[in-house]
Amino acid sequence: MDTKNLKFNTKLIHGGAIKDKYGSVNVPIYQTSTFAFESAEEGERCFLGESNGFIYTRLGNPTIKALEDCIAGLCGGYGGIAVGSGMGAVNTIYMALLDKGSHMVSTSAVYGPSRGIMENHWSRFGVESTYVDTTNIESIKKAIKPNTKVLYIETPANPTLDIADLKACSEIAKEHGLILVVDNTFSSPYLQRPFEFGADVVFHSMTKFINGHADIVAGIVIPKTKELYDKLRPMMIALGCNMDPHQAFLVLRGVKTLGIRMERAQENAVKIAEYLENHSKVAWIKYPGSAV
Repeated sequence: MDTKNLKFNTKLIHGGAIKDKYGSVNVPIYQTSTFAFESAEEGERCFLGESNGFIYTRLGNPTIKALEDCIAGLCGGYGGIAVGSGMGAVNTIYMALLDKGSHMVSTSAVYGPSRGIMENHWSRFGVESTYVDTTNIESIKKAIKPNTKVLYIETPANPTLDIADLKACSEIAKEHGLILVVDNTFSSPYLQRPFEFGADVVFHSMTKFINGHADIVAGIVIPKTKELYDKLRPMMIALGCNMDPHQAFLVLRGVKTLGIRMERAQENAVKIAEYLENHSKVAWIKYPGSAV
């Protein structure tokens, strides 16, 4: 189903829909490691990516593909690459976009494990990184080096809620030939769609708002272009951090209520912030929607 012209909440319901011979309303769980194909030639075409068929779930699976199409449609990207966790997404991005001797500029308040694995492990393989206050555009500019390849932003940051100017970050990235990667987990595509501001790669830990039921761990990478997709997807396959079909089914279930859940979360956040602002025992709060 083409969801391009549908509104956001309708995309939540119909994105990634599969038409099977039984007329399934929900995407079925294709809980299988291997798929049969009509001929050796067709199997080879599937393996080479020249066919939409499936041969092995690490390479692709109908349930997982439905989720990838759904989230990519919500974000406005070329395609989705679903992985087993948010950190699977992070490492797929690092491995595909950074080389020995290359440099990354990132948010100082970025999700802790994303920074930890870069500083403690990727550094062992010659990848450099600098962490700055990305709410300050001048700090980003000063951190860029001749070997910088990626500008990696988390906004709003977890848990500081620091917010970067994505449009300005995009302009800096384009000026210096960098790939702008945005961790959009805290906003979800319901509140923020970084591609609209010039991002090149967006990713989410779907463990949080997108799934919304605290019963799975999952991640997804969404590139803006086919060129980036063709770099990132083979890396996910090589790393073997693909999602499980049952995981994908549960996220597809959870995403249907994303709009309603996010609206209620924002309403509750405003009430809590207003209450704390007026509380005699609270010295300060940090809430992006607050006038204080």
